[in-house]
Amino acid sequence: MRYLLLLVVIATACATKETKTIGSIERMDAGLDNLISASAPLEIIGEGFEWSEGPVWVEKENMLLFSDVPKNSIHKWTEAKGVEPYLTPSGFTGTETTSGEPGSKGLVIYNNSLILCQHGDRRIAKMNSPLDNPAPNFSTVASTYEGKRFSSPNDAVYRSNGDLYFTDPPYGLGQQNDDPEKEQPHNGVYRVSSDGIVSLLVDSLTRPNGIIFLPGEKKFIVANSDPEKAIWYEFTLNDKDSVQQGRIFYNATPNVGAEKGLPDGLKADSKGNIFASGPGGIWIFNQTGTILGKIKIPEATANCALSPDEKTLYITSDMYLLRLKMRD
Repeated sequence: MRYLLLLVVIATACATKETKTIGSIERMDAGLDNLISASAPLEIIGEGFEWSEGPVWVEKENMLLFSDVPKNSIHKWTEAKGVEPYLTPSGFTGTETTSGEPGSKGLVIYNNSLILCQHGDRRIAKMNSPLDNPAPNFSTVASTYEGKRFSSPNDAVYRSNGDLYFTDPPYGLGQQNDDPEKEQPHNGVYRVSSDGIVSLLVDSLTRPNGIIFLPGEKKFIVANSDPEKAIWYEFTLNDKDSVQQGRIFYNATPNVGAEKGLPDGLKADSKGNIFASGPGGIWIFNQTGTILGKIKIPEATANCALSPDEKTLYITSDMYLLRLKMRD
């Protein structure tokens, strides 16, 4: 009888356990109905981080990786085990730093390898160890342009031809633009070609941050995380893969201050819908710049990642790791 009672208690506890949720869905256009239900819960699947960033889904290992930037570490999340430590250090591999953001930021999986935007080491790096047996053993993908060190590579995306595009704001430096260690005169958007040549594509943005390609890979969008110019910019490439023109995709500067957050990381699905962190949570656009809706989150939101089937959105928001199961 005692064992039966224990089983009943355990079964009852499991049955009544509730998933913690946060936020809400704000529908602003009928196009959102094809992506997300207005009643879809935003689940808290991890918490207690100092600043969560850079989520990326690893299909081969069926896991999500994400950075905790101030802690100089990467965590992994799986459905079976939840959040576990994955890699430390992730960004700064030296012995002493003045940066408040020493860890990795954006993470990318390319050719079954982990590519990291390392704030502390001021470079794009590749983890030399296999994904299922991580170790802080890195090789440099890019660390300088015209002989000068980058400030703190922030986010990156690969094009299908093997070229890597990335942003380099000053957030990883101790004093940002006034830091005497800042070597680049601008906060740039760069390309690393498949043969390792670094090119400067854009030098006019004040705080380039998240970066994505739209379907067709002739246009890319960069989030500018400057409270005075909180703008998503769209750039078009010409036949020689140089920037042909740029335009304002959407200006969110009027929204700054009313809610937490700035334009930061973003992702696009196969149809060109864009999920972009910004003031108040995740903004959802179609590729023409129409706002379809928002995932309202009370904490500043850094970045997001789509599952391969594009049915689940993972979000890093300050101390939280969140999951939104979207429509089938």
